[in-house]
Amino acid sequence: MTGTLDQLESTIAARRAADPSTSYVAALFAKGMPKIAQKLGEEAVETVIAAMAGDRRGVTGEAADLLFHLMVLLAEAGVPFADVLAELDRREGTSGLAEKAARPKG
Repeated sequence: MTGTLDQLESTIAARRAADPSTSYVAALFAKGMPKIAQKLGEEAVETVIAAMAGDRRGVTGEAADLLFHLMVLLAEAGVPFADVLAELDRREGTSGLAEKAARPKG
């Protein structure tokens, strides 16, 4: 399942240094975290709108956009996708309520 996202992470890394006038990924990185975060938020909202509309095809497309922009944000933040997977593995088998209650407050 992660092969596609691993490949996407590699593609994003490779395109990071490309010419922003010819690469959407490079253009996002050139604009920095504020723009990347904004795009991620926009895609999240669009995913929610499609879901609320019962638009299965729309949800699929918007979810792909959401994952793409999340991967760009992770790269900009210096967080490898493997770290996210490790965190999910750590949480596996733990009640969501218990995991949330165990988080530091504040």
